[in-house]
Amino acid sequence: MRRHGQGEKRRGDIEKFRMVFRATPGDVRKTLDRFCSHIRPLSLPAEYTGTLELVLAEVLNNVVEHAYGNRGDGWIELCATMLDNGFAFEVVDEGAEMPEQELPRGDPRLLGGDLNALPEGGFGWFLIRDLAQDLSYERRNERNYLAFRICRNIPAARQTAPCETGCRIRCR
Repeated sequence: MRRHGQGEKRRGDIEKFRMVFRATPGDVRKTLDRFCSHIRPLSLPAEYTGTLELVLAEVLNNVVEHAYGNRGDGWIELCATMLDNGFAFEVVDEGAEMPEQELPRGDPRLLGGDLNALPEGGFGWFLIRDLAQDLSYERRNERNYLAFRICRNIPAARQTAPCETGCRIRCR
């Protein structure tokens, strides 16, 4: 029998995840890998962990690309808290604020015609809004704070009510 401290994680060790990392595509990838490794002992369904990784990748890469303009000179803080029915996340950065201090609408793009003419981007916020719940953004003290939840066992596209009351988590 293994005891805690001999390679086995207790549930309380998994319930929180926090990383501060450089705002670069490579560090985003490393952070996603660490988060997925961190939650692996929970044996979550592959579809759900894929959704977590997809949404986090979209959010974090948006910070790198838009808040910092791919300069690589900023930082991002990612905090995750396990809930009874999913995870709550908060992402903090000191990059440029959202236009008009509002989250992008994420309207779906109309596609058609030549496959070579399809846009390279523009789908991220649609995916984020479709797969996450309780999205909130605020700019405070020259920092951006984005909070959201990703719930289990709820068809994301059909989610109309918050998965739980109160979205805010605090990293510290």
